[in-house]
This record gives sequence, C-alpha cells and structure tokens, in this order.
Amino acid sequence: MRHHFARPGNRFWRVLHAAGFTERLLSPFEERELLSVGLGITNLVARATVSADELTAAELLRGARLLERKVKRYRPAWVAFLGLTAYRTALDRPRAEVGRQAETVGEAGIWVLPNPSGLNAHYQLAGLAKLYAELRRAAQ
Repeated sequence: MRHHFARPGNRFWRVLHAAGFTERLLSPFEERELLSVGLGITNLVARATVSADELTAAELLRGARLLERKVKRYRPAWVAFLGLTAYRTALDRPRAEVGRQAETVGEAGIWVLPNPSGLNAHYQLAGLAKLYAELRRAAQ
C-alpha cells in the first residue's frame, strides 16, 4: 500500500502536527490514525507524482467529479485542497487564492492550502503551519 505524503522532503505530517491537528507527529504509515481525529485524505488523481505539474487538466477535472461523489457519501464539513494550482484547474477557479473559498463541494466548505511539498519553496514550515491552523480553527 502506498501512503500519502510519504516522500522524505514532504512536510505534510510536520505541518499537520504544528498546526494542532494531531497531538503528536505521525508518520505516513500511520495515516489511518487521522480518522480518529476526524480527518481523511484522498487524492484528486490516484497516481504518484514528484510534482503537481505532472498532472493534466483532464485528470484534475475528472478527479474533481469523483471528489464530489466522495463528499456526498462521507459528508465532511470541510474539504481542503493542498495546492493552489491544482485547485484552480480542478474546479475551474483561475483566480482563487489560498484560504477559505466562497464555493462549496456539496455541502462542504472549501479551504485551499499551499502544497506542503519540500519543492514548494514559497512557504516555510512556520508559514504553512499558520495557514493550516486557520482551517483547524474554522473546523472547531
């Protein structure tokens, strides 16, 4: 089984912990423990890539349609997209910015967060944690 955000340079697990979503730092191999704190992970596109640039617009648009079905089934309060460019493409929102969005997926609110990949040099760990914590506070 492949695990989400398992590449060594990916900061997802550290950011999630620093933002207060988890009581301790989890490893990618413990991703199922997120369910116990009310979090789930899914992919818009079910294939591993080094960079989001490797995903096509068609793949992202197809993924958005599948996500709508998952949201209807599981009924989360919030859906967070990790990666502004992927969100802009998948939901056809070319001017979207990081943060809470006016749109919804089904009844779920949408929050766009920076991709925590180590390749995303625009954000350091503290800045990522601050933005992710905004979602955590909104979800409480």
